[in-house]
Amino acid sequence: MPRILLVEDDAEVRILVEHVLLDADHEVDAAETVDDGSALLGCNDYDLVITDGRLQDGTGRMLADEARERGIAALIMTGYAFVLQQAGVDLARYDVLLKPISPEELLDSVEKALATRS
Repeated sequence: MPRILLVEDDAEVRILVEHVLLDADHEVDAAETVDDGSALLGCNDYDLVITDGRLQDGTGRMLADEARERGIAALIMTGYAFVLQQAGVDLARYDVLLKPISPEELLDSVEKALATRS
């Protein structure tokens, strides 16, 4: 069973995404900050990290980069892609999902990310 770290600061979105993933037979650990996500990355083995683009204490890019350094696939979810690009963030380096995300789109992206890791 694939193990996924989900980092999302909006509790409603976090719960919805977590339930979609659990219903698809994924094991999910959830956090709401970069610090909490990074701590979980440091003490658990994950197949995939899904992170919000903008978090209270940093960015999803920080977690995506840390995941990649550990050989873990990463997806960034954001409703602020245009704002991030205007700020000079190179999103082309990352697998980005634009909010709002349908459950089908989320699961399709998760399966593709997990398949590329195998």
